[in-house]
Amino acid sequence: MTAAAIAASGDDFDQLARDAVYRAMFTRRDVRSHFTADDLDDAVLARLLTAAHHAPSVGFMQPWNFIVIRDAARRRQVRDLFLAAREQELPAIEAERQALYRKLKLEGICESALNLCITCDRQRSKDSPLGRLHNPEMDLYSTVCAVQNFWLAARAEGVGVGWVSIIETEALKQLLSIPEHVTPIAYLCVGRVSAFAPRPDLEAHGWGKRLPLPELVMSETFRGAGEAPLKSAIARLGGAQKP
Repeated sequence: MTAAAIAASGDDFDQLARDAVYRAMFTRRDVRSHFTADDLDDAVLARLLTAAHHAPSVGFMQPWNFIVIRDAARRRQVRDLFLAAREQELPAIEAERQALYRKLKLEGICESALNLCITCDRQRSKDSPLGRLHNPEMDLYSTVCAVQNFWLAARAEGVGVGWVSIIETEALKQLLSIPEHVTPIAYLCVGRVSAFAPRPDLEAHGWGKRLPLPELVMSETFRGAGEAPLKSAIARLGGAQKP
């Protein structure tokens, strides 16, 4: 399937198309607790993976692979890895936040229609230094772009995605028979959902809040002052667009 088979051709987006792109970005959620029992059609998953495969990659290295995990027993094993890693992470959480941390729903491994592990093959472009000679980690960053493409396409399709980051990497590699030179980048729970929350779960539960963007914009150098008109324009947008 080509990109032309999915999206209309042409260089310009009309206002409806632009609005749809921004809507996918602003309403994308890290879904953990709203998965339904519905299966995910292979035709939909094919579109999502095609979107991921069209992510930008430095040197056109395309270092990603996609491991689809449907087996219930294997997913229970992954969930066991999550539970063990969560207990290991707990002592690093501030004491006054540990009770909240225990209450948070942080995965939907067994509840979602399927799981997807997106990996980075670090040998795929080993003979090509283009874009990697001075920044060898660019293959990892390129794979993250594939994750983002997948996630935004999923939101446009009404499909929920949750990124499970609380897993010990080597244990996951052993369970999924991932070779030494391949790095797991994202373990995702994927499936139909009953709703997309109006706000990110961690924000809704008081874990954190979105930082003011104008405070993160710098001019010319790190912490460089300036760009007042730009910051004002950002502030005005903040009043009109709510995540």
